[in-house]
Amino acid sequence: QVHLVESGGGFVQAGGSLRLSCAASGRTYSIYEMGWFRQAPGKERELVTAISWIGGSTRYIDSVKGRFTISRDNAKNTVYLQMNSLKPEDTAVYYCAARRDYASQYDYWGQGTQVTVSS
Repeated sequence: QVHLVESGGGFVQAGGSLRLSCAASGRTYSIYEMGWFRQAPGKERELVTAISWIGGSTRYIDSVKGRFTISRDNAKNTVYLQMNSLKPEDTAVYYCAARRDYASQYDYWGQGTQVTVSS
């Protein structure tokens, strides 16, 4: 099992920045990739960005490219999401998740952290 705990959400004005953290514990050696998802009210959950646990390769959805940066610190078993130039449409609950291989679904989820961006 892998246990994930997010932190760092909050309220910010448009144009501002926030950094989310996701601390992993348990069988972290089994992690292949970690991702940040978000779910806004009335919308489906979407994968915003992901990073491979070993190689560090990243991918982003178009709407956050150039504004969000995902990174990891393997020594601390922590993944970060730096969010800059935030927009009201970024408002959502953000979830950290992990999966064990490229063919599997995301198996482990954090509890979520609210990000609210005011206009």
